[in-house]
Amino acid sequence: MGDSFLESERVTRKKRIDPKLKHLGWIVTPYFLGMDTSQLNNHAVEEYPTENGPADYALFVDGRLIGILEAKKVTVATINTLEQAKRYAKGLVHSIGTWNGYMVPFLYSSNGEQISFLDVRNTQNLPRPLADFHTPQALKESFNRNFEVALKRLHDTPNDGEFMRPYQKKAVNAIEATIADRKRKMLVAMATGTGKTFMAVNSVYRLLKSGAAKRILFLVDRKSLAAQTAVSFSAYSTPAGNKFNQEYELFSQRFRKEDFEEGDKFDINVLPNEYLTKPDATKTFVYVATIQRMAINLLGKSAVFADENNDSEHEEADKLDIPIHAFDIVIADECHRGYTSQDASVWKEVLEYFDAIKIGLTATPALHTVAYFDQPISRYPIEEAILDGYLVDYNAVKVNSGVRMTGVFLKEGEQVEKINPQTGQLSIENLEDERAYDSSKVEREVTVPDSNKKVIQEIARYALDFERERGRFPKTLIFAVNDVSHVSHADQLVSICKEVFNRGDDFVVKITGNANVDRPLQKIKMFRNRPEPKVVVTVDMLSTGVDIPALEFIVFLRPVKSRILWEQMLGRGTRRCNDINKDSFTVFDCFDGTLIEYFKNVSNFKFEAPGTPAVPIEEIIRRIYNNEDREYNVGVLVKRLRRIEKTMSADARLDFAVYIPDGDIGAFANAVPRLIKNDFGPTMKLLNNKDFQRLLVNYKKPPQTFYVAREQEDTVYSEPVFNVGDRYLKPAEYLVAFSEFVKTHKADIDAMKVVLEKPKGWNTQVLRDLRKLLLQNHFQEPDLRKAHNLVYHKSLVDIISMIKHADKKEPLLSVNERIDKAIEKVFGDKILDSAQQEWISYIKEHLVTNLTLEEDDFNDMPVFENHGGLGRFKRLFKQDYKILIEEINAAIAA
Repeated sequence: MGDSFLESERVTRKKRIDPKLKHLGWIVTPYFLGMDTSQLNNHAVEEYPTENGPADYALFVDGRLIGILEAKKVTVATINTLEQAKRYAKGLVHSIGTWNGYMVPFLYSSNGEQISFLDVRNTQNLPRPLADFHTPQALKESFNRNFEVALKRLHDTPNDGEFMRPYQKKAVNAIEATIADRKRKMLVAMATGTGKTFMAVNSVYRLLKSGAAKRILFLVDRKSLAAQTAVSFSAYSTPAGNKFNQEYELFSQRFRKEDFEEGDKFDINVLPNEYLTKPDATKTFVYVATIQRMAINLLGKSAVFADENNDSEHEEADKLDIPIHAFDIVIADECHRGYTSQDASVWKEVLEYFDAIKIGLTATPALHTVAYFDQPISRYPIEEAILDGYLVDYNAVKVNSGVRMTGVFLKEGEQVEKINPQTGQLSIENLEDERAYDSSKVEREVTVPDSNKKVIQEIARYALDFERERGRFPKTLIFAVNDVSHVSHADQLVSICKEVFNRGDDFVVKITGNANVDRPLQKIKMFRNRPEPKVVVTVDMLSTGVDIPALEFIVFLRPVKSRILWEQMLGRGTRRCNDINKDSFTVFDCFDGTLIEYFKNVSNFKFEAPGTPAVPIEEIIRRIYNNEDREYNVGVLVKRLRRIEKTMSADARLDFAVYIPDGDIGAFANAVPRLIKNDFGPTMKLLNNKDFQRLLVNYKKPPQTFYVAREQEDTVYSEPVFNVGDRYLKPAEYLVAFSEFVKTHKADIDAMKVVLEKPKGWNTQVLRDLRKLLLQNHFQEPDLRKAHNLVYHKSLVDIISMIKHADKKEPLLSVNERIDKAIEKVFGDKILDSAQQEWISYIKEHLVTNLTLEEDDFNDMPVFENHGGLGRFKRLFKQDYKILIEEINAAIAA
């Protein structure tokens, strides 16, 4: 058993609590009779008398008693021990005030390792854990601050920020209401691309302006996002007509020029360390930083996330002595961060350190996110954003590849290229025995160039069709399996794309974190802002936090198992791009639609559990030595040794032979349970040997082999699929579902009744209602048009024809055919002069795009306005013009 189990409360106080208090500026002193407490400043007085017994510590600031600290020995949990502090707080004789029956506002309970705190001034406040005690300055600031007045000011200020959308205002209201309810953790979920940052900047400004907050930390998970966020703050125009940093100090970590977009204006100062280490109650500011940098400031450089270890951007960061009240609000953007449990642990430790209100912003709440913040207080999901027109939906194409679905079978005698992944050394071999690789090994242990080429050729077919139809080549993002030196799937795809598309070297680029990619952030900006590259191959770098509004094709050539990662990847395409009139994007699932099927409910924000972190082997050994659940941990150790046995090289056996007979890890694994039971001392001496522990982690492994199967041929084909609720349907199935929908609802939907029964009621509002209704039921007009073209080989079918054909199999007409037919019906028997005929051509041009005609159109639409507008139309068609408009609309719907 550890010494802590024998530790008394007095020892806990002297060994654990007193040093913490002294480090934070408290002067620990014993109480004595006749003590003049009015002279005490920053003092923690031991054994301070109350009518209900002596309090372990009474906290004085500027001669005022404002806190009680109850100490417990280290083995006692603090969760319920605040009750004793409450009793002492009610029994104080000399007090500066009373708060709900308590004579001091701040109560603490601690066992030296855990600290519980309660501010009793408001009955809604609940006890909360702290990472450390407050400094005397922190308690003084909190005591002098009138939070109630600030909240009233916040409530009374209209939430009418310029350019704010309704759902953003709703999120701001939810944040403020939750803070008013004295909740200290909250989560806002908004779909990627719907303006979380802009909403947050508005919220921050309101919190600062009201005085509800003074020091706000805004955390993001990438340096490029920190730069974007800092620019968003500096560009924000306040209600007074100022820029944000003209009213409040705005700080960031140090950036480089390439962290910003071309043309970005940036006037933000680097945060002085004193703002962190010596919080000043007179300062009001926002600090934008990466969570990685803050982790270094709090925990040291060992806390940098695994994928940031080689990133020089944090080299100047150091661990700092930061008090827990450095910020009173912490906002964590993209707080789904934590694809590994190690990352999630660091993420949580950083957030927990500060005694602050925490606001999480995310598009994809992960299990660890919800576990920390609780359920979102405001949601704006993808599907709702698409219906509201703020995001675009995606079309889906299933690409079937035999290699990716069933794997690779190499026959005896087949010639293959054998590559050493470490050195790149290549040799040609004829296999002496057959080998089978399941689909999970493709691009990891074996590659079939023919498969990759045929998949890219299939994508190219869609891209070229798109270019012919839209007049532009679709910006395309391809997710590869890996970018590992010598056997890089990304490199192979780049080479194939350059060959297949044949549009020059700059048309296709690779953007990954590989050292062989020059200035990847600059390449991302070029992809976003310039005509080329048109095709980018990546692995993870563009999966989150990067805006490419013009992106129209996303190709999945790598399997995805995380819902969070899937939705983040799809989020690259959901953004609108008015410059190209983007109405949708296309997802190519190169695993025969299995990814789409698996993640079909992703827009409902399903929660993904992070993986369990592997306990370090030295920790397992420590637990065995300390007799902590020994039988279980011995079993874990044996399993780890088995893994080593299966993956060690001959050289590793020689290294292990220094410690165990013949370096035979398998035999040692068999013997470990018996050795620990019967020969504990010598066995633990070996296991605790640091050199032996290092060898258990860093043992030599055999060289891996990677095969290039050039003789293998793949069969690849594709077909579009359409989303209807939770189903993905083939084109013919999609039209059957549409026909069933029309027949089921034609009697109870007014817009459909007009199309099928009352054509004289056809007008612009009916068309809008009809399109909205179809969209809400997963029948988008472009999808319906595409499906009719694929099934009936009829292009540009109009929406009226679709409904009539679905109901009674009436002939399908293109938009042009319907307009020609309607105009002929209305004007066919009329004698028209040349001016009237010219105006009929203008009307036809308008109807091809709009399918209805309204009187207001003649003054609003350029095709009419440029030729005299409504006045000219009236003069040409005289008193018949209103009747003509009605007849044209009725003829269109007939």
